[in-house]
Order: sequence, then C-alpha cells, then structure tokens
Amino acid sequence: MLKKKVYLIVIFILVLAFFAANFSYPIYFNRGIDYINNFALPIKLPRFPDAPFKLGLDLQGGTHLIYEADMSNIAKEDYQSSIQGLRDVIERRVNLFGVREPVVQTQEAQGHYRLIVELAGIKDPAQAIEMIGQTPYLEFREVKENYTEILEQNRKVVEAQEGELQDPFQPTPLTGQYLKKAELGFDQTTYKSLILIHFDEEGAKLFEEFTEKNIGKPLAISIDGVIISAPTVQEKISGGEAQITGSFTVEEAKNLARNLNAGALPVPIKLISQQSVGPILGAISLQESLKAGMYGFLAVILFMILFYRLPGILSGLALAIYAVLLLSLFKLIPVTLTLAGIGGFILSIGMAIDANILIFSRMREELRDGRTFLQAVEEGFNRAWPSIRDGNFTTLIVAVILFGFGTSFIKGFALTLSLGILVSMFSAIIITKNLLKCFVETKLEKINWLWR
Repeated sequence: MLKKKVYLIVIFILVLAFFAANFSYPIYFNRGIDYINNFALPIKLPRFPDAPFKLGLDLQGGTHLIYEADMSNIAKEDYQSSIQGLRDVIERRVNLFGVREPVVQTQEAQGHYRLIVELAGIKDPAQAIEMIGQTPYLEFREVKENYTEILEQNRKVVEAQEGELQDPFQPTPLTGQYLKKAELGFDQTTYKSLILIHFDEEGAKLFEEFTEKNIGKPLAISIDGVIISAPTVQEKISGGEAQITGSFTVEEAKNLARNLNAGALPVPIKLISQQSVGPILGAISLQESLKAGMYGFLAVILFMILFYRLPGILSGLALAIYAVLLLSLFKLIPVTLTLAGIGGFILSIGMAIDANILIFSRMREELRDGRTFLQAVEEGFNRAWPSIRDGNFTTLIVAVILFGFGTSFIKGFALTLSLGILVSMFSAIIITKNLLKCFVETKLEKINWLWR
C-alpha cells in the first residue's frame, strides 16, 4: 500500500513536470503536434500556449527615466499621498500609450522625492519623455492678499521695461490629483470650445470651500504653470464641476481633455536622468546569463553524482523538475526577468541542492548506524528538516525585506529568490523523498556503495 502511494505521487510529479517543461519551452512539443495534425485525423490535438517570458529593461532593452517631484507647495503630511498619486498617474499615462508592463516606482532620498520610470521596449528616450511630458499639471490658484499692489507693480515694470514681474496668484491644495473626468464642451452663448471638468468627492469639497472663500475674486486655472483662464468667482460652486475656458480650437480642447483624463499630475516633475538600454546588449546579457546558469546546473549535478552516486542522480532529476516548475511559475505569475532576477534563480538552485546534501548526509549516517533503507530515508529527512527549514526561512525573510525596500532590480532578485526557495523546499521534501522511496525493498537497496 505504501509503495503504491509512492508510485502514484512519483507519477503525478512526472506528469506535472512534463506539463511544466512544455509550458516553459513548448517549441519541440508543438512541432510534434503540428506534424501529427498534418495527417487527416478526426480531431486536432491541442498545442501548448507559446507565451514568451516577460523580460525586464536590461534584457529586452528600453528606456530608464528618473524624475524629481517638486513638493514645495505640498503640505508635509500630504507628501506620501501626493507622490503615490503621481506614480499612479504616470503609470496610467504610459499604459494609455500601449507600453507593455511599465515599471513606475517612487523613491525618497535625503528629502528628495523621485519617480523612476522603466519602459521596456521603448528604445527612443525622446519618445518616452514626450509620452510622459504630455501629461499636464493642472492647478487652481487664488489671488494673494496684495493682489492689487502686485498688478500695479507689474504694470509699471511693463511700461518701464525693467524689473521683474511678480506672480499675483498663489497655489492652493486643489490640483489635478482630485480630477475625476474631463470632457469637451461648448459655451452656450459664444459656442467657443471649453473643457468641462468633474472633481472626485474630496476635490468637490475643496472646490466648494475654495470658491466660497474667493467670491468676487479671480480664480487662475493653470496647466503646467501657464495660466490659461482666470475667471472671476461669482458664487460658491457645489457639486464638483467647473469649466476651463480660453482661446481653444476644438482640436486643442479635445486634446487637453484627453490628456487630463490620462491623468493630471498632482505635483510638478522635472526630468533629472535618462538612460537607454539597447536590445543587442540585453540579448547578449541574456545569452551569457543562460549559459552561466546551464554550466552551473551541470556542474552541481556532476558533483552530486560523483559524491553521492545514485542519490546524486536522483537529486539531479529532482533539480531538473524543480527548474521547469519554477520557470513555469515565472510565466504564470508573470515575473519580470532581469539579470538580477536570473541571478536569484541561479542562487536558488544552490539552495535547492543544499537541502539534498543535508538529507543525503543524514541518510549515510543512519545507514552506517545499521538502520534499514526505509528507516534511513525517514530519519534522514526528519533530522535534516530543522536545518533546511531554518536556512530557507532566514533567507526568505531577507528576500522579503529586499523586496519591500529595494528598487526594481533588487525586487526582481528578491522575488525570483523567494519563489525559488519555496519551490526548492517542495523539491527536497516531496520530490526527492518519494524518488528515494521508490527503491525501498528493491535489489538496488542492497547495493551499499550506491548509497554510502
């Protein structure tokens, strides 16, 4: 009964490995299916989906941009919400332009708030900069207390053509962060184009308070720091709806409404760094990484066979199953593979084989103490488990911390390493153990040099 259960588990593992291997790399299986389907069969056999691995910026090529957010007009308690709103807006913007799986992250360093944008597949930095730069910064501004004096001073500066003009308006908390929707509209009297904007619930409250406080005063509506309309507030406006008027053509108003819907920035941003990664460099890096991984994989298996003999062969089989299971997980989740992520995957191979080494060493000790083969397998796993558990969980804790606090490449390394650790524990405890149990009460069990 015990042997039958073991055989069923092993068969299930092999079937699972077959599907995982063909899901990870379906080209050869699909060729065979295509060849069979060419014959006049009553039904057509299904093919495995040929979904590509999701490659990161350093492997696929693309553009890496760093923006700095201007938080000077934002209250300190609103820093986090504003920078997160900025991240969401930029991510929505690049998604609108069809960029596949962009990476948009925020970073704080010595009081500076930055936005890191990685656009895989975009080779032209100018295209990426234009894509993000088209997103307008919408702001509602109120008059300063000395508004009249500033206007008079500015008039004198213009007449004398010397001196500096002063801004008669000051920022308010009401920005594009609270924008819910923008659409094209027309003035019912002049039929001129305008933009109708609708605020969310919090923005509606801010707009109502803002208009109530500034009745009879000009209200400046600016896009990217340029005032496009300065209507006078006639009354308190409730309901969260307003208009942006100006000398717009229909096409200009339509484009502005579209851009605002794509996301008006809650804070201004300035590009401080740009870098492009060519696809050739990425392809070479990928080939070299895969080659290094293959050499390392074969070297580990060779060491295990030479040192542990038959258990080493079984560990090689378990390691191959582990690899295809993990690669299929990378496709299913999906995981963005970077050079650092591949490094985490290769490191997890070492973690997986380390568990086998602990188990086989414990088994040898049990066999030398006169235990039966089945007892040696059970005791070997039981005695090795605390070391396997503690070693893997401490590494997993570090990987979780790296994922929580690291940047994009560090996150990729941490994610692949974490998945590798979890699958390696399954490989050691389930796959290797049941492969060993297949030899219980067989002739090979009696050949001591195979196991010691």
